[in-house]
Amino acid sequence: MSTPSRVLILCTHNSARSQMAEALTRAAAERVGLELDVHSAGTEATCVKDDAKTVMAEIGLDLSGHSSKTLYDVPDPWNFDYVITVCDSAAEACPVYPAQTTRLHYPFADPSGGSLDRWRAVRDQIGAQFGAFVLCLKDGTALPVPYEDSPAVPVA
Repeated sequence: MSTPSRVLILCTHNSARSQMAEALTRAAAERVGLELDVHSAGTEATCVKDDAKTVMAEIGLDLSGHSSKTLYDVPDPWNFDYVITVCDSAAEACPVYPAQTTRLHYPFADPSGGSLDRWRAVRDQIGAQFGAFVLCLKDGTALPVPYEDSPAVPVA
């Protein structure tokens, strides 16, 4: 039996986008029978936002047991096959990894301070992007480019 690929999803505060991406990636991998070891972290630790918990619960994913953490709070922080940043400031602050890793940047608009519809839109964009990522890993095909409907453009 092979060791599952390890995935680290980074954002600035590990309070919303990276938390949603972690849960959505884990769920996508389970749906297709792909064994992944998925973690999220931030360049700073704060708390998991209530709106993130709300919109994830709407699709059956529970974030109540999640906590905001930094890279140093995740197991074996320098040994990830994939390091994926989901906001521009985390991409800029992302450390250099001493081990071989594949770095990806999938930027998403920050839904903080927006309506629940905005949170849902960002959640769905993250789900589409990371669902495609998981399928590419499972099929052994080229990893996807950032989501077509550029989430870096603010979601109304």
